Amino acid sequence: MGMKLTWYGHSAFKLETGAATILFDPFLTGNPMFPDATTPEEATQGATHIILTHGHDDHIGDSIYILKETGAQLTANFEICMWATRQGIENINPMNSGGMVDTGPFRVGMVRADHSSSKQSDGEAIYLGNPHGIIVEVPGQKVLYHMGDTDIFSDMALINEIYQPKIGLVPVGDRFTMGGKTAAMACQRFFKFDTIVPCHYGTFPILDQNTDAFLTAMGDHSGKVAAMAPGDFIEI
Repeated sequence: MGMKLTWYGHSAFKLETGAATILFDPFLTGNPMFPDATTPEEATQGATHIILTHGHDDHIGDSIYILKETGAQLTANFEICMWATRQGIENINPMNSGGMVDTGPFRVGMVRADHSSSKQSDGEAIYLGNPHGIIVEVPGQKVLYHMGDTDIFSDMALINEIYQPKIGLVPVGDRFTMGGKTAAMACQRFFKFDTIVPCHYGTFPILDQNTDAFLTAMGDHSGKVAAMAPGDFIEI
């Protein structure tokens, strides 16, 4: 039995493994790309875990509400977890760069991302630790790497060497993350992905609106790219 990966627009994904239902960066309410054919309640039903790459509002999204409604466990960096406890969340799994934790149904790790991490509150930015990419290892399945929001960096080669991810969730929208050209360079130079799912594009007018630049730059490797519409899923 494989895994089912659903994209809800921006960087929000659901990974169903059979033993766990994981939500990544569940920015659902207020997400212009969230599919009309479903509701946030339907998208989050049965969630057992939420994993956050960093603290920006378009990634924390509906996390606190979902955590309270489902009792899911929050995995995030230490600062985000401490912030969540102040919102009444008790089921936390705090981490930081380089660590791996066995949650039972899967192992999760946090790796470097070149970005920032804060949350806006009353016009001020609350520091919420370093941004991260996420590694998920489900027994018997391909390793998944959610890059989070990041630029390209040469130590991606080490991430590949250590974790050997085969599923890449890759930001391509430019301005705040890699654009299509650098995202394609990262995928081809540093990784041996079987499946690449582009994300973090089209959500707002200031981002690239499609994956054209990424697909063009992927060239002969574009067949590995699963460019989904929000609400679509793939079996991996």
